[in-house]
This record gives sequence, structure tokens and C-alpha cells, in this order.
Amino acid sequence: MRFIIQRDRLVQSVQDVMKAVTSRTTIPILTGIKIVATTDGVTLTGSDSDISIESFIPKEDAGDEIAEIKQPGAIVLQAKFFSEIVKKLPTDTVEIHVENQLQTVIRSGKSEFKLNGLDADEYPHLPQIKEENIFKIPTDLLKAMIRQTVFSVSTSETRPILTGVNWKVGNGELTCVATDSHRLALRKARIETEADESYNVVIPGKSLGELSKILDDNNDLIDIVITENQVLFKAKNLLFFSRLLEGNYPDTSKLIPNESKTNIVVNTKDFLHAIDRASLLAREGRNNVVKFTTIQDGIIEISSNTPEIGNVVEELQSQSIEGEELKISFSAKFMMDALKTLEGSEITISFTGAMRPFVIRPINDDSILQLILPVRTY
Repeated sequence: MRFIIQRDRLVQSVQDVMKAVTSRTTIPILTGIKIVATTDGVTLTGSDSDISIESFIPKEDAGDEIAEIKQPGAIVLQAKFFSEIVKKLPTDTVEIHVENQLQTVIRSGKSEFKLNGLDADEYPHLPQIKEENIFKIPTDLLKAMIRQTVFSVSTSETRPILTGVNWKVGNGELTCVATDSHRLALRKARIETEADESYNVVIPGKSLGELSKILDDNNDLIDIVITENQVLFKAKNLLFFSRLLEGNYPDTSKLIPNESKTNIVVNTKDFLHAIDRASLLAREGRNNVVKFTTIQDGIIEISSNTPEIGNVVEELQSQSIEGEELKISFSAKFMMDALKTLEGSEITISFTGAMRPFVIRPINDDSILQLILPVRTY
């Protein structure tokens, strides 16, 4: 194998596939990156058997030559060393040449590295997916839907299914739900699907987080293919495979209250800053709890008290308060996480009592909601 390639394109592809490479793997060859050169261009692959990422660098792009393939072939190189080397090479082009016994020469300017490669035939094959069930979604919408839900997945392995995001497709709509049983995030969007397709799968939160980092910010359509145990995201020159989590996701629709006893409309930014300030004295230990009380004339009191440190009280003018008076306590971190994902300058918070979950929504937008369970404080 022998090819010359633009360094910046190579660096970008290496960084993308590195997101799937882990040093903690039972299959030693997966600590490497697989590089395949064909007459069309160069393909890099990284995998940790949960996530696999394939990045393709075409020979030409928009009339510019990116790679010159002198001899097709394949090799697996240690990801940790290869990625560091490529980043620090001195000139804009790199020549990669596999000699006998899989020794690989990496040349750029006056710099030359030799790395011992591994046989590419030993590298596990990527899942073969029949592309029957495809739906499409714009990249920026997909990234938004991930950002607005993935933070609510559980980080504990006691219920593995909750470490994923539940994706449901039906009636031309995609619904994403994540919960760690203390809070829940839900986001819906219209999508392009074939006829009457419906799916109900759980994608690991970690996979979606990595996917979101790799995708460019544009509104190009991404193809999403779902099979029994894999999901494939296809963008331009990029394939991203992830395994699906096994098991049934709990029915979360029952958790979301249909009615409310107190409705409050507040300015998102003012409310976020007030919670942020109140949490300054609540960060010690695990409690991180702020209290929220309605006072007359549409004023809300936000307070926090940590006996050994001190307390903070702040008043905030709401746009409106309807319904019963309320005193409730909740995690400042959960509230701030939720508020940061909501677009729009004003939100409605709907409470059904001091011990019941409450729902936060942007005004006039029912495609997204955040739900938080309050904290008992005695």
C-alpha cells in the first residue's frame, strides 16, 4: 500500500474515527485504526465493538486532488501513536507506505516515522446492514434532538436500558425520550419516512454523544437505518454504527402529568441565572437543592440554605402565576441542565403539587418538554 494525502483531511478523519477507539478492549487489534486505500480514496475505521465509525477521504473533492493512490492495500496502525504523529507532522502532505512485514513508513517533509502495523484481515468486519428501513433527518435537527435529551440518560449501570435514549418512529414523527428516573427529557420532530414505518429502539447515550461531536453543523440530510440490534447513521463520507440496547424501555408516557395545579411563566434566562446563583451555596455535598416558593403579585422566591456555609434568597418577577400557592424543592443542577436545552425566551412550568413531578416547556412549543422530580426536604 502506498498513497500521498493532504494532512488536514487525514487529521480530521483520524479524529473522527478515534471517537470509537478505546484502550480498554478485549480485542487487541481494536486499539488500532484500519486504513484501506483503493482507487477511489482512503477509508479509515475505528471501533470498540459497541460503536464503529468509518470515514472516507475521496481521491478528489470539488475538483481538488486530496489523495494520490499509488498502490492499493490495507493496514491497521496503533491509533494512539498514529493520531499523535499525524497531528504533529511538519508539512501539508503525508506519504504512507507499507513495506514488507507490515512495517509502515509515514513521511512528511524531512520527518519520517516507522510504525509496526497489524494485518488488516484480522480486523473485525463492520456490521452488514440491509438498507431497507431508512428515514432521513437534517443534521442540525438531529444534533439538537440529541443535545436536548441525552443529558438525562442514567449514568448508573444498575438499569442498563436507562443509559440509552428511547427513539420511537411512527406516523412520520420521531420521538426521543431519556430518563434516569429522577428527570426526563422528551423531544419530537416530523421526519421523512417510508409509508407506515414504526420503530421503538434504545440507542446508548454514549453513542449519540459521540455522533453529535462528529457531525458538521449543517442542514444536510442524514440517512438513519435501524435493524434489530444496530443503528447506522450515514452522512457524507461518514458511516457511524452503534449497537442498540437490549430490553424494553419503560413506558414514560404515564409519568408526564396531564393536568396542573399551578402554572408559572418566567423569562428563561433570568430564571436560569437565579437558579445558578442560588446553587452557589448548595453545591456542597450531594444535596444541591434549591427551594422555590410563590409569593403574591407574581413574585417567586428562590432560596438555598446550607447550615455550615450560609444561605441565599432571591426574588424573581414572573410573567404570570395561575393556580395554587406552592413550595417545592428540586435539584439546581437538574433544573439548569433542563433550562439550557430549551429554546425561546419564555417557559411555562406546570406543577401538580409539592411532591409530584413538574414539567417545563417553552411557550407555544409542544415539541419539547423537560420533567423533574422534586426533592423531599424536611
